[in-house]
Amino acid sequence: MAYSTELAQRIRDRFARLKTPEVEEKSMMGGLCFMVDDKMCLGVMGDTLMCRLDPEEMPAAMERLGCGRMLFTGRPMKGFVIIQPEGMESRKDFEFWVGLALEFNPRAKSSKRTRSCT
Repeated sequence: MAYSTELAQRIRDRFARLKTPEVEEKSMMGGLCFMVDDKMCLGVMGDTLMCRLDPEEMPAAMERLGCGRMLFTGRPMKGFVIIQPEGMESRKDFEFWVGLALEFNPRAKSSKRTRSCT
């Protein structure tokens, strides 16, 4: 699946304004994932925005325009939402989602695997 290069650039432009977090781009799940401090933070899948947020924020997030649960192999992923284009058209809405993901990032668990010494 191809992903929106315009949305990916919008995220890059937003991250360019950050002072400290390390941002890395990775191809994942047919899209592009933005890792912040070695943790999945945002992503682009088709023309949708994937956000990782505090699971406690899910009920309020789901009430916003264009927001839905992220499904992986048909099952909802805890703490991940997908935002349809209509839910992030305005700069204010886009900033809301990016801000929510960045706010949770320091508390999110890293999915980075550590190598064991053998």
